[in-house]
Amino acid sequence: MTTSRATVVFGASGYIGTHLVPRLAQAGRDVRAVCRKPEVLQARQWEGVDIRAADATRPDSLGPVLADCDVAYYLVHSMAAGRNFGSIDLEAARNFAAAAAQAGVEQIIYLGGLVPDDADSEHIVSRKQTGEVLRQGAVPVTEIRAGIIVGPGSAAFEVMRDLVFHLPIMLTPRWVRAKSPPVALDDLLNYLVEIPGIGEARGGTYDAAGPDNLTYEDMMRVMADVSGRRPPWIIPVPVLTPKLSSYWLRLVTSVPTPVARALIEGLKHDFSADSKPLQDLIPGPLMDFRQSVEAAFAAEQDHQLLSRWTEGAFAMRDHRREHAFYAKRAGASARTAASEQALWQVITGIGGRNRYFAYDWLWRIREVLDWLVGGPGLSYGRRHPTELRLGDRVDSWTVTALEPGRCLTLQLGMKVPGAGVLEFVIDPDEDGCRLSITAYWHPAGVWGLLYWYVLVPAHGILFRAMVKQVVKQAEELDRSPDDQLSPS
Repeated sequence: MTTSRATVVFGASGYIGTHLVPRLAQAGRDVRAVCRKPEVLQARQWEGVDIRAADATRPDSLGPVLADCDVAYYLVHSMAAGRNFGSIDLEAARNFAAAAAQAGVEQIIYLGGLVPDDADSEHIVSRKQTGEVLRQGAVPVTEIRAGIIVGPGSAAFEVMRDLVFHLPIMLTPRWVRAKSPPVALDDLLNYLVEIPGIGEARGGTYDAAGPDNLTYEDMMRVMADVSGRRPPWIIPVPVLTPKLSSYWLRLVTSVPTPVARALIEGLKHDFSADSKPLQDLIPGPLMDFRQSVEAAFAAEQDHQLLSRWTEGAFAMRDHRREHAFYAKRAGASARTAASEQALWQVITGIGGRNRYFAYDWLWRIREVLDWLVGGPGLSYGRRHPTELRLGDRVDSWTVTALEPGRCLTLQLGMKVPGAGVLEFVIDPDEDGCRLSITAYWHPAGVWGLLYWYVLVPAHGILFRAMVKQVVKQAEELDRSPDDQLSPS
């Protein structure tokens, strides 16, 4: 393998891609990170990484991102797409294999999943078939198959986290006693980083697994112990089918419903792995499940300063591990001819005497309710009437991320069952700007989910009105640039 050509990570915005890209960069690779929405990757603040846009379902977008590349990691899965994700996966794999061959890629590395002999769920079968479709192309494929990945953001890990932290008593389906060999995120990333340099691995399929083979019940008990919590009381109930279980998880966890449904369908199987061939190629100690959980919790605290909200960022979850990794969200957006400068001036005037652009009486009611339960809801004011900087207090909010002229992120300081973030994003283009206002909510268990669902109807009305008023004020500023916002 030569080092003068790029290493492409296709699907870089996904769970594994987000962690793999910086590892490859640290190893000295020339990394090209690719996903459908590159703005998602900009918030990662990766130094020296070439960020590109492409979509595997659009063959014409693939050639430019694969040009002058020797190794391409294929990390694309469409579980979150809902129905028909299996057929989407196969179409994307065919397109990618053909484009990689045409671009002269020397090796494709595909991360698949463990496959039991009696597999019948679309999620498992699709990942197996994706590997088969990639191998039908002309480029050698190395497939690494993993089961439960133990790390913050892994769907199975987050389901278990939500259950352990918030449900002392669980009525669960029989799959809670199905066995699986979990693998630590760090160990899996090590395999992925090292495998391109091993010639004999080309064309091979390898299982990645840790030293333990545990039931989900066992794993949740270990997670509770590591967290210093009382182990949950788990009662398996045979009438809970995979379909009913997916509805149940929607009520008690924040993992996206399509992902949870696909995950549940595969959990009725016992999984096994033959990890020796991969360990022979890449020897080294592997973490057991307890060590993996400890490493996952430690990794969350090693957070960085962000320029905007990022899914699962520990800082955006108020630095509390019981707050769900995945966020619920609501918001609105609008296009405008207003300038970036005018939009930014209006946005950064939020709070204090300027209040919140629309339905201030709703904000007032919420603030009074927070004050009644001992929160800071009636703490009004700002450090400066028109300027903001990191750490500033804006009423009961705190400025937690800031990208001048582009993005303002505020974290909610009220007493709530979870962590709330309000973000304003300005996206300029040739015809003006698009302003987006989005609320992100990381719930703390069932009460946090209930809190969110109660507020959903109000959010729809509120954010549409806020966007409209910000745009209106910004357009008025452009017409009368000497106007100033009132001081707080």
